[in-house]
Amino acid sequence: MPSFPPPASVTICEINRHLITADAFSDDIAKDTYAKLTGLIFRPVEFQADDLRTRNGHNCDDQLGRNGEKGFSALVASFKRIFHPNDVHLLPKVNLQGVSWHQHKYIMAFISGSNQVTIRDYEDSEGKDPSILQGDFQQEVKLVEWRPNSGRTLSVACKGGICIWAASYPGNPASVRPGAASFVGAISKGSGMRWTLVDFLKGHDGEHISSLSWSPDGRYLATGSYESSAFTIWDVSQGIGTPIRRGLGGISMLKWSPSGDYFFSAKFDGTFYLWETVTWTSQPWSSTSGFVTGATWDPESRMILLAFSGSSTLGSVHFASKPPSLVAHLLPVDLPEIANLTGSQSIEKIAWDGSGERLAVSFKEGDESYQGLIAIYDVRRTPLIAATLFGFIRGPGENPKPLTFSFHDKFKQGPLLSVCWSTGLCCTYPLLFRSHVIP
Repeated sequence: MPSFPPPASVTICEINRHLITADAFSDDIAKDTYAKLTGLIFRPVEFQADDLRTRNGHNCDDQLGRNGEKGFSALVASFKRIFHPNDVHLLPKVNLQGVSWHQHKYIMAFISGSNQVTIRDYEDSEGKDPSILQGDFQQEVKLVEWRPNSGRTLSVACKGGICIWAASYPGNPASVRPGAASFVGAISKGSGMRWTLVDFLKGHDGEHISSLSWSPDGRYLATGSYESSAFTIWDVSQGIGTPIRRGLGGISMLKWSPSGDYFFSAKFDGTFYLWETVTWTSQPWSSTSGFVTGATWDPESRMILLAFSGSSTLGSVHFASKPPSLVAHLLPVDLPEIANLTGSQSIEKIAWDGSGERLAVSFKEGDESYQGLIAIYDVRRTPLIAATLFGFIRGPGENPKPLTFSFHDKFKQGPLLSVCWSTGLCCTYPLLFRSHVIP
């Protein structure tokens, strides 16, 4: 049977398929479990979770149940936006990238408020507070993602466009893109590194950017909005965006493949598209299980794993040959424990680590004892995906629910899973299982 975290406990880490729990987080617990192997202690980071719970859909059902259509109107008003009528209630169901790890460093960025982002550098000197990024251009934040191969550069999707932040060093300030307005933005509080808003890429007609993805080389940034059926490919160094349109529905998700040869786009109407990036030719697909709520590529870009709004079964799209071929097959990935153990009928969010060996899954509703837990699977690709559940992660505080989570893919001892919980803590869980690391 998969390991189940006792009530009132918190999960600390994984050691060889065993998820270790304790009464509370502490440095002593970290030193006794994973720190001797990692060399770092990943202390939880506090944030204000109230706004994020509403943005990510938690408490929405309660509000609708209490107030009916009036409650729905209040919920719409809380977003302070006029949404497309078909998409307003769907956006919180999409797995928005609310937490992101730097590709090569132990630096985590996550959405910590409606208009702010927190950056925590775990390699920084002891005692320094996290950096808080805020600015006039950064309103109603939806996603964050580090730019690959570009030092410490972070993109933030928000109302009206994308903020690009870069770290500034003593005597070497971050440079603003030539031709861009001379934005000057630094951290508003905290004693960490200074950050400068070096660019703001304006969306079309002030649309709210709700999906983004960097090309693996860091040159291009793809962005989309639930308000538009087109997505944009930005040449960031030039500040030039090229719109690409397929279909009619609003964009729900964009994902560049790790190799850069393929690109994935999904819409709220249940359609999704596979693209090859040489000629930008696409192949349309449609789903009978609702729209895509989560998508993640395998390390070799041979397949993409999908979650759907109306199913507890995942789908994997396998390419039949090398790029630029778009010939592919959609195969089911059964996770029977989601329904059999938890009683849930629908997956909420997924994350797949860069080694392809660990899969994190959150689910909606179900049995009370399992609500708010994250299921952790051991994954094998031979070549089809086989996932084995071995335990659950429980968050801190009373009735914690995962708002967003993501893996650090390059941690040499094993994946790091970071979860922002509804109780106001962003926690990181080392998943240590490799034989050359653990005796």
